[in-house]
Amino acid sequence: MPKKERDRRITDVGTLKALAHPLRMRLYRALTLAGTATASQLAEQVDEAVSLASYHLRKLAEHGLIEEAAPQSEDGRERWWRPASDGVRISDEDFRDAPEKAAAHTAASRLFHTQRADMYGRYLDERAHWGEEWNAAAESSEAALRLTAAELAELTREMLALVRRYDERGRAAEAAGDVEGRENVAVHTYAFPFRA
Repeated sequence: MPKKERDRRITDVGTLKALAHPLRMRLYRALTLAGTATASQLAEQVDEAVSLASYHLRKLAEHGLIEEAAPQSEDGRERWWRPASDGVRISDEDFRDAPEKAAAHTAASRLFHTQRADMYGRYLDERAHWGEEWNAAAESSEAALRLTAAELAELTREMLALVRRYDERGRAAEAAGDVEGRENVAVHTYAFPFRA
């Protein structure tokens, strides 16, 4: 099995639309968390029929977003999947040259935002069950800065580098067997210009 690329940059509308389907994005996110999984396992996580999950996983695979993984059990009937990369990057600059591409990028961005907001809303609803330590560690804040476009780009690069460092640290710890107390943690950042 070839080594996965770090972040796949999506530059075509077809792949963007394949990922920007609500169920496919939920399946992709669940598969990213699991590392490898079958359609049955993922269907259970997203509360959908196995046949529907299988169909949408094949669509993600057609666009190279996921790929078949080595079997994790002796059952030869099971088809295992894994993400084809550690993540995806979608940049506005790749979709500016035509109105239909810009519209597809905007629609995808809105879907991703909605799903992220739903994730945070679920955390808020379940916050009482996470306990004091996790609630003290969780963060929700907003800052209004006065920056140039170049400074915003630098801030974004530094934030992503910091997140990647923690991601690599966590992956290395888990590979070494240090799984005690580890949970999935979502980090959502939005940095954008606005006028008052």
